[in-house]
Amino acid sequence: MSESFEVHIAKAEHIFSAAHFITFANHCERLHGHNYHVSAEIGGPFDENHLVIDFLLVRAKLLEITTELDHYMLLPTQHPQIRVEEKGQEVTVTFAERRWVFPRGDCRLLPVPNTTSELLAAYIGKRLFDALGGAAAKIERMNVSVDECDGQIGVWKWRSDAR
Repeated sequence: MSESFEVHIAKAEHIFSAAHFITFANHCERLHGHNYHVSAEIGGPFDENHLVIDFLLVRAKLLEITTELDHYMLLPTQHPQIRVEEKGQEVTVTFAERRWVFPRGDCRLLPVPNTTSELLAAYIGKRLFDALGGAAAKIERMNVSVDECDGQIGVWKWRSDAR
């Protein structure tokens, strides 16, 4: 018999509201927003206290990340057709014939090719893994989910054997 353990974190405090748009082929959605619900699952062996990982540590680090995204315009900086340019206090975004100008302080420029829930989950998951520091060393698997619309969920999965 083989046993494994994991913790699941899905707290109301890990919700952030943000605006975005995504592209499909050569089409770009209108600007819109979501109340994103973020959850994490972390699996691995027990530590000396019979814990996979400290809930409080994961909650605190996930809160830091979601707070950084809360009430911002999320913009992808690695999209091949979307240009994001910072100039002074403004961010100008262009896609084909469309153009938007945002106050710099209202934007989060993310190193992703599109602001889909799947890629937001990956961005948050990688940030969370790094933020856990030494506690991440024994993590064997981690899933981060981003629910953008009460049941439309993007999931990022990581396994230590994929290192």
